[in-house]
Amino acid sequence: MSIRSLVLIIGLLVFLASCGSKKRTTYKKPERTAREQASNKSPSVEEKSDYPMPVDDGKFVSIAITDIQDYINTFSEIAQFEMKAYGIPASITLAQGILESGYGQGELTRKTNNHFGIKCHAGWNGAYESHDDDEKGECFRKYNHPMYSFRDHSIFLSTRARYASLFDLRRDDYKGWAHGLRAAGYATDRRYPQKLIDFIERYQLYKYDQEVLQDGYSVKREPKAVFYSRHTVQKGDTLYSLSRKYFISVPDLMELNNLKDHNLAIGQVLKIRTEHSRQ
Repeated sequence: MSIRSLVLIIGLLVFLASCGSKKRTTYKKPERTAREQASNKSPSVEEKSDYPMPVDDGKFVSIAITDIQDYINTFSEIAQFEMKAYGIPASITLAQGILESGYGQGELTRKTNNHFGIKCHAGWNGAYESHDDDEKGECFRKYNHPMYSFRDHSIFLSTRARYASLFDLRRDDYKGWAHGLRAAGYATDRRYPQKLIDFIERYQLYKYDQEVLQDGYSVKREPKAVFYSRHTVQKGDTLYSLSRKYFISVPDLMELNNLKDHNLAIGQVLKIRTEHSRQ
């Protein structure tokens, strides 16, 4: 087992190394609950609790990557976890990670664990780092572990209205996702879709999508029912923390509650819109 694998295992805490599988895996797949095993229900993309995040102990975990194939071997299972939880093709997540982070070698990624080039944006209350990109000294999100970056990428895409149409595509339609990301404004590079597709086809990243779908996850999202609930603001709540808790974007929260700024008051009651799949 490599030192890099040991670092990943220590960083995630809740996962174990799986050394006997046919491919190198960084994490052990979580067991289904007894209730789930007793039923014939196919696993749902909405079962996000099956993929817990590690506790952030405040330490910055750096993972050394040697080449693109090493990047794929290291993060493919994480991408599959995220596909099961959020419906984003693992192939797209991996291709974006390779491209945006320079397969983990980019300067920004090495100092922030930001694998997807996600900028701070309104509502971000986490750590950040200034980095020259389109403009000098832009604000980019910083994470203590790569896993947090992968999860934030899933939340970023799934909670912003401009990406909503992508989730109506088949989960193995990596070409549709690649073109849809560019059309929705994720990148300005005209060749962005083709770059993603090239990585996916050159390294056969689509096989990770197929493995997830063969596991019983549906190939296409079914229509969702929209429900409304209420949340009473407690000490420590922020719009960003609530957006992560309820899987709704900060702008949508603000619009739904007619908020003019990001300030919240303890005891304030917020209306929450949540969507539940009928899968």
